[in-house]
Amino acid sequence: QVQLVESGGGLVQAGESLRLSCAASGIILSNRDVGWYRQAPGKQRELVAIITSGGNTNYGDSVKGRFTISRNTAVYLQMDRLKPEDTAVYYCNVKISILNYWGQGTQVTVSS
Repeated sequence: QVQLVESGGGLVQAGESLRLSCAASGIILSNRDVGWYRQAPGKQRELVAIITSGGNTNYGDSVKGRFTISRNTAVYLQMDRLKPEDTAVYYCNVKISILNYWGQGTQVTVSS
């Protein structure tokens, strides 16, 4: 059974940093494409960053230059120069065949 667990969220002020972690059981994350998504209240879930099994990365336009995705046994999202508009629940995602796996999410709140 695949389980994803996010951690590292919290309340910070604008300009500060946070590091999110995504840990998995039932799969080896280094063998998979892993994405970070976020959903703010009243908005659709959007892609923040993705790292492929080959180590290639891609970022949403709103976070390019500020966020960095990386991986060893877990997948991390380093978020620097946070802005109030980054406030959202952040989710880790892995797609395996036709199945989509999500963690429970971790809340990030950025105050101005």
